[in-house]
Formats: sequence, structure tokens, C-alpha cells
Amino acid sequence: MTKKIRLVTALLATGLFAQAHAADKFIIVQSTTSTQNSGLFDHLLPAFKAETGIEVRVVAVGTGQALKNAQNCDGDVVLVHAKAAEEKFVADGYGVKRIDVMYNDFVVVGPGNDPAGVAGSKDVVKSFKAIADKEALFASRGDDSGTHKKEQQLWKAANVDVKAASGKWYRETGSGMGATLNTGVGMGAYVLADRASWIAFGNKGNFKIAVEGDPTLFNQYGVIAVNPAKCPNVKTDLGNTFVNWLVSPKGQATIAAYKKNGDSLFFPNAGK
Repeated sequence: MTKKIRLVTALLATGLFAQAHAADKFIIVQSTTSTQNSGLFDHLLPAFKAETGIEVRVVAVGTGQALKNAQNCDGDVVLVHAKAAEEKFVADGYGVKRIDVMYNDFVVVGPGNDPAGVAGSKDVVKSFKAIADKEALFASRGDDSGTHKKEQQLWKAANVDVKAASGKWYRETGSGMGATLNTGVGMGAYVLADRASWIAFGNKGNFKIAVEGDPTLFNQYGVIAVNPAKCPNVKTDLGNTFVNWLVSPKGQATIAAYKKNGDSLFFPNAGK
């Protein structure tokens, strides 16, 4: 082989290696439909990639499914919103550490004619009880998501057995936030939604926020790096780079800058 051919071969090999390395510079983040549907990732991820060169591929499912996927080693980082489930995930050894990232709140949205008479209430448990007493239609995600977990807590606090009402006034969609809002608007049913998804939702019809402002509706998001002790193939360095960026001043400022029509969708609170 001549010197020139050897040089060309070496250059080609180097180029292919560089391409392969660049193609491998990505992480999988298991997250929620609320962060996806709200448009937050479309705002965050280009800024992160521009700074680090790391591509983030998001799997947007309910929080429960996101945690299950991560337990199956199908992800490098988890960004979800069900603190008790997240803490169990870490306690069971699947996550390294749970860190607060941002928050917003849940709201109950409903049709303009307000069949349960709850509009303007700041007492969400009392409002849920009124919806059940009036047998007003309610569309539930029914998907073990963070929103669904919160909703189940509220029904329990209101002493309402929604299993007995399933298929009657209580309808389970088994879908994400956007699809459930579409279903709710279509059938005139109340829906518990995270505020970010509601602000970003385009098919509101005559629906409005009926119940908001109850401290119980606080909605905290946390980020967790998947534990390499459980998942040896996890991209620890790249995943930690994403986690650290999210909770850094730059990442927190990027979250705070995301707005729709002047409304903030998420409020950063890492380290607070």
C-alpha cells in the first residue's frame, strides 16, 4: 500500500469514527406528555444541544410508565412529576438522586355551563365531591401518570369511589394530557390538567379554568439520573451533563424564559 493510499485510508477511518462518535452522542430522557405537549422540550433541547453538542431523545409517556421504562434500562435520565414515586425509584436503587427542577400547578377545567357549579372555587376536594354528587362528566387520563396519580389522591380525599362510577359519569381515556383534554372538550367533561398543558392547548372551545389556587394543586417536577449500578449501559457522563445543565443557572433561566402569550408555563426552583 502506498503512502498516499494509507493516508486516504486513515482519513476515511478517522472520518467514519468521528461520525459514529457524533451519532452516539445522545441520551434518552423518559418524561411526561405534559412536558412534551406544553412545548417545553422544543424550547429547552436546542439550547442544551447548542451548548453541549448532546442530542436528547424524549420518550413522552405518563410518569408511571416513564419510571417503569427507566427501571428496564430504557433511558438515561427521568424527568417526571410524582414525587413519592420518584423517591421510591431512587430508594429501590434505580435512580442516583432526585433533584427538584421546576414547578407549576394543576387546574380543573370544564365547560362554560359548569354543570357541577364549581367555577371560581379554590377548594379542589370540595369541587371533586360536587362533580361526583351531580354526576357531571369527568374525563380522567387513567394512565398512571403524575396527573392521574394526583387526581386519584383528590378523589380519595373527597371519599368518592370512581371505580364504581367508571364508564358512567367517570370516563377514563388511557391517554396523554392533550388527548384527554380533547376528549373532555368533545364530551363536555371536567378534566384535571397541568397548567402548562392547558395554556398550550389549542382546542379549548368554551372550556375555562373552573378550579385553581388550592395549595393541594402544587405540581413539582424532578429529574433523576438512572443508576449505572442497575443499568450498566446507561450513558452516565452525558446524562449527568443534562441533569447538571437543567439545574444550573443557565438551564433554570432557559426554563423561566419559556412562555406562551406572555404566560409562564413552568417556574424553576432547583436548589430552593
